[in-house]
Formats: sequence, C-alpha cells, structure tokens
Amino acid sequence: MSMKETVRFVGDLMALSARTAPKAVGQDFIEVRLLSESERVALGNDMLQVAKERGIQGFERDGQNVLDSDAVVLVGLLPHKGAGLDCGACGFSSCEEFNSKSSDGDFKGPNCFLRALDHGIALGSAVKAASDHNVDNRVMYRIGVSALRLGMSKANVVHGIPLSATGKNIFFDRPKK
Repeated sequence: MSMKETVRFVGDLMALSARTAPKAVGQDFIEVRLLSESERVALGNDMLQVAKERGIQGFERDGQNVLDSDAVVLVGLLPHKGAGLDCGACGFSSCEEFNSKSSDGDFKGPNCFLRALDHGIALGSAVKAASDHNVDNRVMYRIGVSALRLGMSKANVVHGIPLSATGKNIFFDRPKK
C-alpha cells in the first residue's frame, strides 16, 4: 500500500469515527464524506478561485494546502429542526421559533446549538482518529465554502479536514493570511 493509499485509509477511519460520534437525543444530522482524488483537486482549485473573487488570501493558502494534501474528509451538519428541548441556546425562545427562521450566506442557518455541538464532536472524533495514526490534518471552514459551491455537500454548515503524511506538517508553518 502506498503512502497516499494509507492516508486515504485513515480518512475512511476518520469518517467512521465521525459517523459513530455521539449525537443529541439520538438523532443523526451529520454528513461525512471522504472526497475522491478528482473532487479534492476541484475543491482546491475552487478555493483558489474564491481567493481571486473575494480577495481573501486565506482561501489561497488553504486551497494550496488542499491541492498539496493526500485526501480531504468533509464533515457537515445537515438541515434540521430544533432538538425539541426549547433550551434557547440558539438565541430563540423556542424550537418552534427557531424552526420558522432561515438565512443564507456561505453557510445556512440558524442551526440548533445542540446539533452544532454534534457537528463539533464529529469533527473532534475525526481528527483524533487522524492523530492516532500520525496523519497531519487541520480543520478548515473555508473548505466548506467551496464544497457547498461545488455541490459536494448538502449540509447547512460543512468543514473539511485535509490530510497529509510527509516529513514536515504542511498545515503548520503557513504564511499568515
């Protein structure tokens, strides 16, 4: 098995970890995908395009990281209703009020706070799996912007985790942008 194949195998283990992470009230609104090689390249190129369109250097830096990586795992929070607990953590007085609102931007919202915690736990479970296998990684919200633009995800909010295994962590000493 080549190094790249090994990193992709770890990506599969990360997807498993994210998939089986605990979820509020036993309901699953988490989307997990290991991108194909062609999807990874398209994603990185779109991030470079977003950098040009918006003049945001961070998209260029992160897009180059995606192009230089061996694999990318997406973890997203699918469209959902409130958890039904009327906890108010989303900023609305009830889940009924929350359910009546919507907004659009790079990501869709509002999002139930408990569901957002599920998303964070799934991301944490995935990166722990990568760490357990010594695969360099970094959670990137900018990946989600391009993943949604390209139709790679149906989530309200999605983050990507690029993976690399080289002698030097490509996600660590990066230019500040």
